[in-house]
Amino acid sequence: LQISGYLNLLANTIDNFTHGLAVAASFLVSRKVGFLTTMAILLHEIPHEVGDFAILLRAGFDRWSAAKMQLSTALGGILGACFAICAQSPKGAGETVAWILPFTSGGFLYIALVNVVPDLLEEKNPWNSLQQILLLCSGITVMVLLALT
Repeated sequence: LQISGYLNLLANTIDNFTHGLAVAASFLVSRKVGFLTTMAILLHEIPHEVGDFAILLRAGFDRWSAAKMQLSTALGGILGACFAICAQSPKGAGETVAWILPFTSGGFLYIALVNVVPDLLEEKNPWNSLQQILLLCSGITVMVLLALT
């Protein structure tokens, strides 16, 4: 097995830990924010996990081992949620959320800026770039509309 598979598993566990932090902290804010955050993370995670599964297969894992290892990284999300709940301040959820949500949001922004933007800039076909920018803007619009309701 190649080391890239194990590195991917470690990165995925850390990623899932931050997702668990975000989901639990969002539910501490309100049920609505919690559900919206959960849906956003699920929409992000479905293609992400498929890609990670493919990376594990290329690294030499068989399908069953790759699936088990992918499932085991989900424990990072559970640990992140438990950490957010246990870190709740006696003064209320506001102090906990005050550092968790900016921390996880910063992680998402970092991933977008480091992974997505360079690919957009290297795209040779202007139509593909325009499609990606329009989809990005539509995602932001959906988030704003959901926040207003």
